[in-house]
Amino acid sequence: MKAVIQAGGKGTRLMPYTSVLPKPLMPIGARPVLELLLRWLRRNNIEDVYITTGYLGHLIRSFCGDGQQWGLKITYSQEVEPLGTVGSLTLLREHLDGTFLMLNGDVLTDLNLPAFGLAHRKHGGPLTIATTVRSTRMDFGIIEDLENRITSFTEKPTLSNSVSMGVYCMEPDVIKYIPAGIPFGLDDLALCLLEKDVPIHVFKHQGLWLDIGRVEDFHNAQDIKWEERAPSLLAVAS
Repeated sequence: MKAVIQAGGKGTRLMPYTSVLPKPLMPIGARPVLELLLRWLRRNNIEDVYITTGYLGHLIRSFCGDGQQWGLKITYSQEVEPLGTVGSLTLLREHLDGTFLMLNGDVLTDLNLPAFGLAHRKHGGPLTIATTVRSTRMDFGIIEDLENRITSFTEKPTLSNSVSMGVYCMEPDVIKYIPAGIPFGLDDLALCLLEKDVPIHVFKHQGLWLDIGRVEDFHNAQDIKWEERAPSLLAVAS
């Protein structure tokens, strides 16, 4: 299976750090997050990787090269203008000829890729989204009312929701729903598929997941001993 890493964003949530480094090259301990991702993919027997670049893309190309140091073959695409989460897939249309993995360049996870791919093929749909549960504490008191009379009041509750991990398994047919040359996000794609009654499936993950684009997750990642907690992120098949 081929993999596409989305690495073209500006990383505005991590400013001012990302004013000098693209988000995928932000360091987690001694290694950039992108290197951890590449090692994880190789550990899972993925050899062909496509990296979509835009903002500070020359730094990503300079760091990763052709991927030989990790036993990978890396091909790049360059966005002249930002194309959104999935818009850049149109630049790779001729290369994506089978089931492929797409992931954001700022995630760290111990997701079981073989199980993910197997579940995707079992469903038979064009798109499967890896999900996890995240809890968010509200900064406000939540009020419910009936005819202007309060029926409940909850002070700053913590809400749990199923969220996208930024890791997707796709079929090449999904690209036909993506318009070329304009920004198009995963949300746009999902709404388009739902409108056309095309099934979208989820794969529920209960393990490690960090969104390095969030300042809190970026700092939390620094405290994890990756060699002990997530060796599959670091070890490369020799």
